Amino acid sequence: MALAIFDLDNTLIEGDSDHAWGEFLVENNIVNKEEYKKANDKFLQDYQSGQLDIFEYLEFALKPLAENTPEDLMKLRKDFFEQKIKPILLPKGFELLKTHREKGDFLLIITATNRFVTELIAEAFEVDDLIATEPERTQSGFTGKVEGTPSFKEGKITRLNAWLERQTHSLDGAYFYSDSHNDLPLLKLVQHPIAVDPDETLRQFASDKQWPIISLRN
Repeated sequence: MALAIFDLDNTLIEGDSDHAWGEFLVENNIVNKEEYKKANDKFLQDYQSGQLDIFEYLEFALKPLAENTPEDLMKLRKDFFEQKIKPILLPKGFELLKTHREKGDFLLIITATNRFVTELIAEAFEVDDLIATEPERTQSGFTGKVEGTPSFKEGKITRLNAWLERQTHSLDGAYFYSDSHNDLPLLKLVQHPIAVDPDETLRQFASDKQWPIISLRN
């Protein structure tokens, strides 16, 4: 049994769930439309260019969780999944997961997007576990802060190593599928790095290193 690790956004789904959640909040008048949309788009551009300040972004992205009741948030998340996520789940993503599942591999999604947004998506893909950025919670609800290390860039390695300490799995023979150059730290670490519909920076790096480059969209 090997670890088959998957990035989520723009890898198994055709889009960015974090950004889509922001759009959903704007469309449903949960946040200030103009200000939130402008900031949401800017943070996405920063991510794509490799310039994202993850803590600045999380302060922005987790604030709506603290400003709404857990009950309202659960309903919003269900609607978000139906309206925004279901249409962008990639059929070939399901097929890829099935291939690894039939080999007996352990299926793990690791994503910088927070657990509240990604939990239902991971359940839809029926993976074995999910590592996501953790929003801080108390008994009364979300605080708007992040708990622990965000699973972003080198933070994915930090979080994965912490996860491995609690498991019987290892990185021997592990696969990691990702679209983003932001995931190069973890891609360089595993035995089987695979670029999936990669951005130009990752495509060039993968090509230079002769890593497999695949598409789940074509």
